[in-house]
Amino acid sequence: MPKTASLRPRPSVAAGPMASLAGLLREWLPRQRWFAGKDRPVTDLGLLSMTELFPGCLHLLVHTGQSGVPAPSGAAPAGDCYQLLLGVRRHLSPRLGRALIGRAEEGPLAGLTVYDALQDPRSAQLLLERLRQPGAAGPLRFEADPSAHVPAGLVPRVLEAEQSNSSLVYGDEFILKVFRRVQPGVNPDLEVPGALAGQGCGRVPAPVAWFRTTHPQEATLGVLQPFLPDASDGWALALQALAAGDEFTVQARELGRATAEVHLALAAAFPAGAHDESVRTAAAMTERLDAAAHCVPALRPYVPRLRTAFGALVACDPGPPAQRIHGDLHLGQVLRAGRDWFVIDFEGEPSRPLAERRSTQSPVRDIAGMLRSFDYAARQRRPWRPEWARRCREAYCAGYAERAGWDPRKKHGLLRAYETDRAVYEVLYEARHRPDWLPVPMAAIERLAVRGG
Repeated sequence: MPKTASLRPRPSVAAGPMASLAGLLREWLPRQRWFAGKDRPVTDLGLLSMTELFPGCLHLLVHTGQSGVPAPSGAAPAGDCYQLLLGVRRHLSPRLGRALIGRAEEGPLAGLTVYDALQDPRSAQLLLERLRQPGAAGPLRFEADPSAHVPAGLVPRVLEAEQSNSSLVYGDEFILKVFRRVQPGVNPDLEVPGALAGQGCGRVPAPVAWFRTTHPQEATLGVLQPFLPDASDGWALALQALAAGDEFTVQARELGRATAEVHLALAAAFPAGAHDESVRTAAAMTERLDAAAHCVPALRPYVPRLRTAFGALVACDPGPPAQRIHGDLHLGQVLRAGRDWFVIDFEGEPSRPLAERRSTQSPVRDIAGMLRSFDYAARQRRPWRPEWARRCREAYCAGYAERAGWDPRKKHGLLRAYETDRAVYEVLYEARHRPDWLPVPMAAIERLAVRGG
């Protein structure tokens, strides 16, 4: 087309394509794994941008508002922006049954079938062609690394394991991550791997192509990177070792070295001042603890002792300077191909503001996330294997120290504070989404509160 609207959705857009789509999307969106507000109905739906990407495929940015999320007086409507690629045709092939959104009953698309175009191999191939041949389509910009070669005709498939986004694998050579929940600005999953490639860091697959929008604001929409077809993620490998009764210390030590290499490259790629943010960090951790305890009664008896971990953060050795980090590091965010570890998914927690995800933080936060992940793996089946986790934690920190030049284990107060903060987050998450798993982080809470680490 293209058609666009302002960032603040207007009721008048219902007279256009949203007259055909609004009812269908209100039903379909809350059922998607990547939709953030599954527990509340979509009460407001506005069109931010629409582009005919190619015949029969519409690219949309839509604003969703939900009941129970009030907006401050005079502010734009509370809610989220989502990226959709919708196929529109008269009849849908039976092989695309899972992609069906519904049949439009009114408006300009009346009588046509609407479906998720990312599930359609033809649409997926045409999307790759857009990336292979950089250019513009309305407010959309398709860009590529001129030194990278992406062959034509690669067969696409949807990666079923994706959660907060949607990913397509092309011919087991490339993977395209399509961001579903979009925020203005450069997404770290494009920014960070590109910067690390410039530093010569081989631990992170470098972007070869990407697309973004210039309207209603600049935002990253998707990133194409090399795919590692024979790789296994760290979580699966750890569980395999546990099931076989094997140790994982050699792999954990190598993973520690890989993490340190990525941190060193990040520090070089994104120079930051050595600001001491310990007071502000401790206050934010305490605030999160109080909020979690309000929601999870089982946490309340431990609150006074956990607060001491955050209070000690102000007095202890501040450790390494704040820098850009991964931000959500755990065993599911690393891949092992052959004897090498690779780090992926630098997007961070999608529910967090983009500015926060791009901010400098202590690298100890990443280390604490990985240590908690070893603990989670060790408690996947009974009898729990806390000693297995302890040995992995020791090996990981030793490997990190070998490459980074400082040992996380010697920053006890710092490490305890960040691990406590992570465990508090886990308690709140499990209480809300997987109550049967609550004993896993609660065991860590007891250890951190009673024994201090």
